[in-house]
Amino acid sequence: MANTPKRLLIAASGTGGHLFPALAVAKQLSDYHIEWLGVPNRLETQLVPQQYKLNVISVEGFQKGLGFASLLTFGKLIAAVARVRKLLKQGQFQGVFTTGGYIAGPAVMAARSLGIPVILHESNAFPGKVTRFFGPWCSAVALGFREAAKYLPRVKTVYTSTPVRPQFWQEGIEATLDLPIPENVFLIVAFGGSQGAVAINNLVRQCAKAWFDAGAWVVHLTGDNDPQANSLQHPQYISLPFYNNMAALLRRANLAISRSGAGSLAELAACGTPAILIPYPFAAEDHQTYNAKVFTSAGAALMFPQSQVSPHLLQTEVLRLLNSPPQLQAMREKAKAIATFDSAEKLAQLVREVVER
Repeated sequence: MANTPKRLLIAASGTGGHLFPALAVAKQLSDYHIEWLGVPNRLETQLVPQQYKLNVISVEGFQKGLGFASLLTFGKLIAAVARVRKLLKQGQFQGVFTTGGYIAGPAVMAARSLGIPVILHESNAFPGKVTRFFGPWCSAVALGFREAAKYLPRVKTVYTSTPVRPQFWQEGIEATLDLPIPENVFLIVAFGGSQGAVAINNLVRQCAKAWFDAGAWVVHLTGDNDPQANSLQHPQYISLPFYNNMAALLRRANLAISRSGAGSLAELAACGTPAILIPYPFAAEDHQTYNAKVFTSAGAALMFPQSQVSPHLLQTEVLRLLNSPPQLQAMREKAKAIATFDSAEKLAQLVREVVER
């Protein structure tokens, strides 16, 4: 029937960097019947079920070297592919969209074995192993950074940037910031992405007194895995595990201190927030450093490797920027220039072109 909605399975799991772009694209495909593929006990179990049917499979990444653990992982992968094949056939899905990660492997393998087209979004400047291996199997690979194309020579790529949540493009969102921060103070926002970052948290707490003395306020999003999260108390310091309205907070911020996951960078760009980036040193193949270098090359951020950034260095750099409004303004304008306001629409249109081809 002509009016029957297209059926799309979205495979996105784990962190906000995988889930938020997928949710933004799903909202653009409101005329599609969408179901979700995830794994148990990850962020999708909190964010997805109130909006889409969540189907879960057991899958994980391969460890280095061959051994019993790798054999178990391979067995789980084969079982997951069979489970996804059954789901795709029973649900009569006409396309699969994935944002990479462990979940993408069985999703891509199952879909292609059934002749179902797959669109994969790679958010990082250096593509992950899953994208490099499965990219040639996909009908299209969308890129969060143009720089990623050179690492995918055998893949049809389309630059779309990385979608962010709709709140980042809503007018007047600044008015909804519900934190007791005075209007004209210098605001530093420190955060480590959806999983937090204990190393950054410790640095911020060691530096904060000098920033308070200079008149700055700090909003510190610690994540929920930091045993010292409540160890610092000060009238100019607000510590929270998370804060839902990141758009309002980052627009108000004069400076951010953060990791350089692709999702966080897309949000910083959307809000035009100058940043000091401290890439997660254990990210797969150091991809956060590749991401950060795109922003530093554009003049939108400063970057310090975690192994080299001392409390003294971070404290001094923040104080220098606090007293350098022209540099902060230039960084803000360069960050906004990186942002792609219609990324979700572009990616949704790519999904439509592939699925409805």
